Amino acid sequence: MNEESRWAHLVKLDDELLKGGVAFSEWCTFVVKDADIAFANGVYLSAIVMGLSAMETYLRSEANAGRSSLYELIETSDLRSGLKDRLHELRIFRNKWVHVNDPNNDEMLLEKPEVHENEIEKMALISMRAVREVLYSNQFV
Repeated sequence: MNEESRWAHLVKLDDELLKGGVAFSEWCTFVVKDADIAFANGVYLSAIVMGLSAMETYLRSEANAGRSSLYELIETSDLRSGLKDRLHELRIFRNKWVHVNDPNNDEMLLEKPEVHENEIEKMALISMRAVREVLYSNQFV
């Protein structure tokens, strides 16, 4: 995918999933914009991290939950089960990259970076869809 096709992909997701109106905080809007810019520019890991941040911001706002973990916010939300499962998958994937247990164990990353790059791109596609599914989960007409 090039930048133009990635932007087109985001527009297609919006067209598919947004059927009414939505409202969320300016914090959420700001973070989603950053996730979209990262995705469109092929900075997939950043898109995943910021996408999860946007979803966490939205869920925290909806639940009016101060210090709950992302895991708790997902579990106590009224999102459908399959979407919750995807959010947990994204959360676990993100944690693997954000909380590196053994930074010296990098042989695979050095020898076959394309394996990680392909996996990250795939997860970024899942993340961008999940962002919209979460943010558009409570639409009004």
